Amino acid sequence: MNTAIEVTVDLAMPDINEKAKLAKDIAAGAVLVSSIVAVLIGLAIFLPKIIELIF
Repeated sequence: MNTAIEVTVDLAMPDINEKAKLAKDIAAGAVLVSSIVAVLIGLAIFLPKIIELIF
């Protein structure tokens, strides 16, 4: 997803632009946040089962 946004921004603004940089940084941050949320959801689902297997 992040790569698609970066390529789109590069196509729209081929020259160096501060707003384009900001858009890319925000997209990267959104991908990071969504990855962290996915890990937390995975832990919420699987951690009780893993603890049950260990103990």
